[in-house]
Amino acid sequence: MILLQSSSSLDKGIELDYHWVEFGDVRYHVQVTVKNPLVLLLSLSLPAPPPETVFIAGLPFGAIDAIKAAYGTFVHILDPPRDGFNLTVKMNLSKLPPDEDRRHALLVKISSIREVVLGAPLRVILKSLASRTVASDIDRYLALVHRPMESFFLIPQAEKVTVVYPMRFKDSIDIVLAKSFLQEFVEARRTAGLNSAPPCLWSSSAPKELSEAPAEALAVNAGFVSFVIYPRHVEGKKLDKTVWSLSTFHAYVSYHVKCSEGFMHTRMRRRVESQIEALDRARPDSAKPKKHLNRSFKRLSLKEARSNSRS
Repeated sequence: MILLQSSSSLDKGIELDYHWVEFGDVRYHVQVTVKNPLVLLLSLSLPAPPPETVFIAGLPFGAIDAIKAAYGTFVHILDPPRDGFNLTVKMNLSKLPPDEDRRHALLVKISSIREVVLGAPLRVILKSLASRTVASDIDRYLALVHRPMESFFLIPQAEKVTVVYPMRFKDSIDIVLAKSFLQEFVEARRTAGLNSAPPCLWSSSAPKELSEAPAEALAVNAGFVSFVIYPRHVEGKKLDKTVWSLSTFHAYVSYHVKCSEGFMHTRMRRRVESQIEALDRARPDSAKPKKHLNRSFKRLSLKEARSNSRS
């Protein structure tokens, strides 16, 4: 929305200076000055990486190449980035495509820069899988950051790549809902209409391939989810969709867990309200509050009292 606003204000020279935080502790800073309204600076701060992940100059390996491949010459990477950020890019808004649909598509792609950066190592491995050129001497597993001090793992092999997510939640209710959701997720994969989807497994213990991983990285309370990716899942245009889905999987699960919790709370409130209404209707008449009629009294004279008594 901010990128669309800034692109539509090229002729007005409006100054922009926005800070915001996205789900997963990713911070952004967008700045446009009145003196140079055609230049937009976008800074990105990534989650703190755990020690088992590999960062090069503050970014996941392959991130620079992924940015250049995704945005071409429209985006220029500043070195060093602004203080407090892992990445700062400069965009010349005058180079936006004149066609409105192409312009909107490019701005939407820029708004997904988090997935481009954090998903860069995943893209490198899956691209090698698509071309069947996974190195035989590659590490037994690779750890990729996706939340502050939390990682998920890739287990690359010649004909497949297994993606393992250690699932952690802070709230006790979220833990119960997540376990139920993930087990149903695995069962849904077995239906006939999803035969071509990647195999999905859930387990309370880590796969044996992660036996050498740090114990802190495998400390979970909602089990482990694994997806097995084959070359057919990353061929051609499928690569972008697969990288996006895998990069945002934990956020996808968290979203549905919170939605389920909110739905149950709404149903519980409605149920309580209906029971209260039923109890009100079942209350006997003697227990219902009586309505008091307002009555007024008139003082009668002695003559009027005698005439009333005779009648």
